[in-house]
Amino acid sequence: MSETSRIDTILAVVVVEEAKAKVAGGSAPVFIVKDKEEQEKIALILSRITKAMAHDLENGVYILVKH
Repeated sequence: MSETSRIDTILAVVVVEEAKAKVAGGSAPVFIVKDKEEQEKIALILSRITKAMAHDLENGVYILVKH
Protein backbone atom coordinates (compact mmCIF):
# COMPACT_ATOMS: atom_id res chain seq x y z
CA MET A 1 0.00 0.00 0.00
CA SER A 2 1.63 3.23 -1.12
CA GLU A 3 1.20 6.56 0.56
CA THR A 4 0.22 9.52 -1.60
CA SER A 5 1.11 13.06 -0.70
CA ARG A 6 -1.09 15.98 -1.56
CA ILE A 7 0.30 19.46 -1.96
CA ASP A 8 -2.15 22.36 -1.85
CA THR A 9 -1.03 25.54 -3.56
CA ILE A 10 -2.03 29.14 -2.89
CA LEU A 11 -2.67 30.59 -6.35
CA ALA A 12 -3.69 34.15 -5.43
CA VAL A 13 -4.51 36.50 -2.58
CA VAL A 14 -7.32 39.07 -2.69
CA VAL A 15 -7.03 41.73 0.00
CA VAL A 16 -8.97 44.90 0.79
CA GLU A 17 -6.97 48.14 0.80
CA GLU A 18 -7.12 48.52 4.60
CA ALA A 19 -5.69 45.03 5.17
CA LYS A 20 -2.86 45.06 2.63
CA ALA A 21 -0.25 45.35 5.40
CA LYS A 22 -1.26 41.81 6.46
CA VAL A 23 0.07 40.37 3.20
CA ALA A 24 3.78 40.36 2.41
CA GLY A 25 6.10 38.35 0.23
CA GLY A 26 5.37 34.97 -1.27
CA SER A 27 5.00 33.79 -4.82
CA ALA A 28 1.23 34.20 -5.26
CA PRO A 29 -0.09 37.34 -6.95
CA VAL A 30 -1.87 39.79 -4.64
CA PHE A 31 -4.96 41.64 -5.84
CA ILE A 32 -5.72 44.77 -3.80
CA VAL A 33 -9.35 45.88 -3.94
CA LYS A 34 -11.28 48.84 -2.54
CA ASP A 35 -13.96 47.08 -0.47
CA LYS A 36 -15.50 43.77 0.63
CA GLU A 37 -17.99 43.71 -2.26
CA GLU A 38 -15.26 43.99 -4.89
CA GLN A 39 -13.17 41.45 -2.96
CA GLU A 40 -15.91 38.82 -3.06
CA LYS A 41 -16.51 39.45 -6.77
CA ILE A 42 -12.81 39.19 -7.72
CA ALA A 43 -12.28 36.11 -5.53
CA LEU A 44 -15.25 34.39 -7.18
CA ILE A 45 -14.12 35.23 -10.72
CA LEU A 46 -10.55 34.11 -10.01
CA SER A 47 -11.75 30.87 -8.43
CA ARG A 48 -13.76 30.07 -11.56
CA ILE A 49 -10.85 30.88 -13.88
CA THR A 50 -8.28 28.90 -11.89
CA LYS A 51 -10.66 26.12 -10.74
CA ALA A 52 -9.52 26.83 -7.18
CA MET A 53 -11.35 27.26 -3.88
CA ALA A 54 -11.67 30.75 -2.39
CA HIS A 55 -11.23 30.85 1.39
CA ASP A 56 -12.19 33.90 3.46
CA LEU A 57 -9.70 34.33 6.31
CA GLU A 58 -12.13 36.85 7.88
CA ASN A 59 -9.43 39.48 8.33
CA GLY A 60 -9.80 41.27 5.00
CA VAL A 61 -7.95 38.53 3.13
CA TYR A 62 -9.15 35.82 0.74
CA ILE A 63 -6.78 33.12 -0.51
CA LEU A 64 -7.37 30.98 -3.59
CA VAL A 65 -6.12 27.45 -3.07
CA LYS A 66 -5.78 24.64 -5.58
CA HIS A 67 -6.64 21.44 -3.66
